[in-house]
Amino acid sequence: MTPEGLEALSEELKRLKDTDRHAVIKAIAAAREHGDLSENAEYHAARERQGFVEGRIAELENIISQAEPIDTSKMSGNTVRFGATVIIADEDTGKESTYRIVGAHEADISQGLISITSPLAKALIGKTIGDSADVQSPGGQKSYEICKVLWK
Repeated sequence: MTPEGLEALSEELKRLKDTDRHAVIKAIAAAREHGDLSENAEYHAARERQGFVEGRIAELENIISQAEPIDTSKMSGNTVRFGATVIIADEDTGKESTYRIVGAHEADISQGLISITSPLAKALIGKTIGDSADVQSPGGQKSYEICKVLWK
């Protein structure tokens, strides 16, 4: 996991404990005031939300306790490794895309963050600028040329 990913998970955990947990407790208390709990939809929704919040807190505490952050700011070179930002070009269309290879818990394709365990990342790892990486995608086999390897 990158230090940024660990920080984001830590911030989410802090928000869940400091804000969301208290809001759910208040919602449950307010719903209890409405009477019969067996037919109280607000109460059941609040209890369901509480289960989600407590489950996510436990999950994040487990992930954070086992995390081994890797500081990629001191890394360099033209070989694709964990933490690298890679600019690739589709060999069929020439369209360029930029991805950063991160840990599974911090991946977010909408932000260009792909998991080290994803098929694309697995195909890119160990390659250098100018190499071609073949990836089996749902649409069939795709080939990408590695244009740049950047380090933050």
